[in-house]
Amino acid sequence: MTIKEKVSFVITTLKELYPTIPIPLDHKDPYTLLIAVLMSAQSTDVRVNLITPLLFAKADNPYDMIKLSIEEIREIIKPVGLSPMKAKGIYGLSKMLVENHNGIVPKEIEILETFPAVGHKTASVVVSQAFGIPAFPVDTHIHRLMYRWGLTNGKNVTQTEKDAKRLFPKELWNDLHLQIIWYGREYSPARGWDLEKDIITKTIGRKTVINDYYKTKKARK
Repeated sequence: MTIKEKVSFVITTLKELYPTIPIPLDHKDPYTLLIAVLMSAQSTDVRVNLITPLLFAKADNPYDMIKLSIEEIREIIKPVGLSPMKAKGIYGLSKMLVENHNGIVPKEIEILETFPAVGHKTASVVVSQAFGIPAFPVDTHIHRLMYRWGLTNGKNVTQTEKDAKRLFPKELWNDLHLQIIWYGREYSPARGWDLEKDIITKTIGRKTVINDYYKTKKARK
């Protein structure tokens, strides 16, 4: 199968599996999405979705957020982990929004990346999901699957993102990055992976990955 055929197979299969795509993080506007994505670093979406309502009940906009202290924010968001760094980030970016952007979240990745605790992936998710601007945020699921599928040799997420953007049509980026995340969670996880259920990897997967899978499976018997 050529790379072009592989890409086509991925697009078709994901469209069949996820004709409507759920948004993983609950939010109501660009600001609440930005905060939710920041909080999701090294945490689960499920846990973040349990905690954001508690935070947003007190402050769901940057003006109210900076009325809270960093300590107050930290107390609320503690269950999601890394709370000292995240609380500082939430307070700091809210302050920057109020002072420099009239409280409005900018649509440019480059500007978002200047905010505290906002990296390239967070900025990409916000422009993609809040503003519909084509972006391809690469998380661990996408990084793992793109490698398993032989669509990148990327040793890091930066290279994987470049390859994804090069291979997939721009108008599909925003849907695809979410479809791949859901697929990775449901059919192609890092742990407890069952290749028989993972139709995409089974069909187009990198030979070394598939061989390693069967070797490991055999060794466990």
